[in-house]
Amino acid sequence: MRLFCLVSLTMIAFAANSILGRAAIGGGYMDATGFGLWRLVSGALMLALLCRVRGLETWSRERLLRPASLWGGAALTLYMAGFTLAYQDLDAGLGALVLFGVVQVSMFLWGALRGNPAAGMQVAGAVLAFLGLAYVVWPAEAAGVPLRASLLMGLSGLGWGIYSLLGRGARQPLAATAVNFAWSSVMMLPVLLLAGGGTVVSPWGVLLAVLSGAVTSGMGYALWYRVLPQLAPAVAATVQLSVPVIAILAGAALLGESIGLRLVFGSAAVLGGIALVVRRPPARKVQAAK
Repeated sequence: MRLFCLVSLTMIAFAANSILGRAAIGGGYMDATGFGLWRLVSGALMLALLCRVRGLETWSRERLLRPASLWGGAALTLYMAGFTLAYQDLDAGLGALVLFGVVQVSMFLWGALRGNPAAGMQVAGAVLAFLGLAYVVWPAEAAGVPLRASLLMGLSGLGWGIYSLLGRGARQPLAATAVNFAWSSVMMLPVLLLAGGGTVVSPWGVLLAVLSGAVTSGMGYALWYRVLPQLAPAVAATVQLSVPVIAILAGAALLGESIGLRLVFGSAAVLGGIALVVRRPPARKVQAAK
């Protein structure tokens, strides 16, 4: 029961990032890239504090200049830039659906390219998830969804997928994440300048950005690292199917976002397809030689 509560709290934190981002950016309380920078900086500070509490070495020269840290920061920047710019136009729930769908499908495709055999049901699931996403966002005029924003969120999902793959081999994931957030805070500055961000700032927008960075990102990731070793890989992947659902329902309840039939059918296809991808294939029975 305790594990269930912790996992549920973590999924709510992940979904809350979409709600907070959409509320701040879509509500005009902060511009997109400015929100992303505030989120990254506050997340880096919270993660550094958590590392200090746990006695983890974070800011060594060797860790800072490690290629994995630089690539991790770059992937995190791609995620954050696409995430914040997309939420200028996308609803919170739809954004989470696109983000989560692209993350899972991209990681599945990477595994297939790396030579990991995929069962026929997994391939069918990946196709179903892709078609579900296409149904929701294309054609843009029929769906009432900005295509540019959907593509930006797709890039964000690709960035988070790359970031997740890079972080799989981290010996101290909490310390590595703190460094990645710090590097991404620096790398986000050119994006902010090119996009002309940082000009719209309000106390409410700053509060939402800090909550997203320090609480639902920093503390949320720390909690996820705590419960992850207690979950089987298939279970860890499957429970994340709840994140878009939570975001869609919370977006409707808190932000007044509409839930149309197109979104319902598309979400069912995406989540069902991903469930097929991450399910554990049945073990083959080996007949004893007579």
